[in-house]
Order: sequence, then structure tokens, then C-alpha cells
Amino acid sequence: MISNIRAFLKWGLLSILIGAIAGSAGTLFYFCIRTVTALRIDHGWLLWLLPLGGLLIVFLYRAGKITEPKGTDLVIEAVRSPEPVPTVMAPLIFVATTVTHLFGGSAGREGAALQLGGSLGYRIGRLFRLDEKDLHVVTMCGMAACFSALFGTPLTSTLLVMEVITVGVMYYSALVPCTVASIVAAGIAQSFHAAPTQFHVSGTPSIGILPLMQVTLLGILCAVVSVLYCFVMHGTGLLYKRWIRNQYVRVLVGGVLVILLSFVFGRDYLGMGGNVIAAAFQRSSRPEAFLLKLLFTAATLGAGFRGGEIVPAFFVGATFGSFTGSLIGLTPSFGASIGFMAVFCGVTNCPLTAFVLSVEVFGEQGILYYLLAAGISYMLSGYSSLYSQQKILYAKDKSLYIGGE
Repeated sequence: MISNIRAFLKWGLLSILIGAIAGSAGTLFYFCIRTVTALRIDHGWLLWLLPLGGLLIVFLYRAGKITEPKGTDLVIEAVRSPEPVPTVMAPLIFVATTVTHLFGGSAGREGAALQLGGSLGYRIGRLFRLDEKDLHVVTMCGMAACFSALFGTPLTSTLLVMEVITVGVMYYSALVPCTVASIVAAGIAQSFHAAPTQFHVSGTPSIGILPLMQVTLLGILCAVVSVLYCFVMHGTGLLYKRWIRNQYVRVLVGGVLVILLSFVFGRDYLGMGGNVIAAAFQRSSRPEAFLLKLLFTAATLGAGFRGGEIVPAFFVGATFGSFTGSLIGLTPSFGASIGFMAVFCGVTNCPLTAFVLSVEVFGEQGILYYLLAAGISYMLSGYSSLYSQQKILYAKDKSLYIGGE
């Protein structure tokens, strides 16, 4: 009992500290991304500088002695193994993601938040000379805190870092520390009036056989989209590396490609695309919107620009769900909400996180539909994942240990 109390006090104090530091960093990151996005929209000529921004990003990473950035995979690996997180990773991902958004690269921010927070949490753990197992927990605390500050969803943030590392195993030892850190971080963000991510969903149907069948169909289709998303994201990066070995040339070509794509298809798919996501909850999206966002994002991140993959997945899911939902008899708003969370579930293999996300972002109405869609997307998306370091220990279709193979 005494040892439990000591552990509770230790993790309580550490998680408050990490929540305050990572939450402050996440809040600053939130306002930086919001500011540079507004600048880019107001000054369209900044897009022309995207290739130069890419060159700067490659230079900064090379100067930091990170020649092959692993992104979020690095912090996932650090939670499960003795792999250290470089100190320079936090400022690098902060600056590089900001540069990407300033000049119009198609990317998110939450994936970058996991890297930023994980790096800060790991560094704090090293300062306190924690052992390897405790370093894993503080890394998760930092990831949860920064995600919570940026997204405004402490419950989702906590479950995400517990569920995403190893599919089939929940890191319950991190439950209290990550929860406390997420709450502290969300409180800091709210004190600076950082708006949490929330959408109003209209037209949620009552429970019935027809709506259940419609949601089932949409969940199946979202699973297919999530597999496509992972395939394109990974495949584009491999093609870039195979065809263009020099990192500077690669990012330069990627920047030019994004500029050309924006001339052909417009600028709605640059940056995070928050306006398009919001519009998907108001009216039916264009049928090609989800494919174009996937193309823009793969061209950006595959070339070496930095940023998150989660918000683009939200974009893809919301626009696909909005359009497809309206075709099968659901309202565009409700279809967008199903697509938003189901594609996220499929690309991250985190069904519980996706379900809680739907409650925090959309409200509790329709929770049975969200749970159904999350389960279907998780089961049918197979073993694809955004993160190559994510391990899947249990089969999705039976109670069978597969050991991550």
C-alpha cells in the first residue's frame, strides 16, 4: 500500500509537470500553426516559396544529425524499446511543421504533436534520471499532453497513446499519468482560448434497422479508404526515395509538384484544410475531394516535408463520409462524422480511441453508430497502419496471439 501511494504521488507530480511543459509547448504550437495558416491564406504568393521551405527543412534535420527522420515512428519505438529520443527532435518538428504550413504543404499537426510531446516527455524523464520503464511512461505522458493541448480532447489523447503503441495491449500503467497530463495540458490550452476541435452534427438517425445497415455499409467503405490511405502514404514515400535519392532534390521536386497540383485542382487541399472539413458537416462534399487530399498529402510528406498524417485522415474521412453518406440516405453531416472517426480508426488501429474521439468531438448522440463504425473499420482495415513501428499482437478476426508478425 505504501509503495502504491509513493508511486501515485511520484506520477502525480511528474504528470502535472509534463502536462504543464508539453501543454504549453502544444499551445504555442497551436497558435503558431494557426498564425502561419492565416498568413498563407492572406498572402497566396507564399506558396511559391514551398520548395525553398523544403530545402530549409532538410538542412535543419541534417544540421541536427537526423539524416533519415522517422517521425512518429520514433516515439512509438521509444515507448516499446530502449531507443532514445534525440533532444533536438522537439525544436526540429516544431519549426519544420510550421514551415510546411506557412508555405502551403498539405499536412496535419497532431502527428507532429505526438513527436513534440514525446520528445519533451522523454527529455524530462532523463533529467530526473528515471529508469527505462519509467522513461516509456513519461514519453507517453508528453505525447498525450501535447496532443490534448492541440486538439482539445484529453480523453482521446490519453487513450490514443495507450492504444496506438501495441495493438491488442493497453498500457494501463500509463492511465493515471497520461490522464493527469492531458487534463493539465487541455486546461492550459483553454486558458489561452485555444479552441477545441468540435463539430455540430445534424440529422443523427434514431436507432433502426435501416440506419444500422447504412452505417455498416459506410463503415465497410471507410475501412477500404483507410487501407488506401496507408498504402498511398507509404508507397509515395518509397517511390520518392527510389527515384530521387538526394534529399534536397527530392523535397524540391515535391514542393514543385504540390504547386502544380494546386494550379490544377485549387488550393482547398493545402495545409490542414480545416474549412473543407467544416463544410463537409454542412453540405455534401465533392466526390473527388478525399482523393485529392490524399494526393496532396502524399506528395507533401513523402517528399520530406514535416507535419502530421492524422488531420489529413480526418479530411479524407469527413469528405468521403459526407459525399458517400448522402448517396446512401444519411445526412452529409452525420455521414461526415462517421467517416471522420472511421477512417481515423482504420489508419491508426485504435477503435476505442476513435469511439471516444467521436464523443468528445461530436457529442454523445449517435454513440452506438460510432461504436459500430469503429469496430467495422478496425476489423476490415486489416493489418495496415500509418505507423510502421506499431505492433499488432492479436488477430483482428479471432482471439489469437500473432506476436506482431
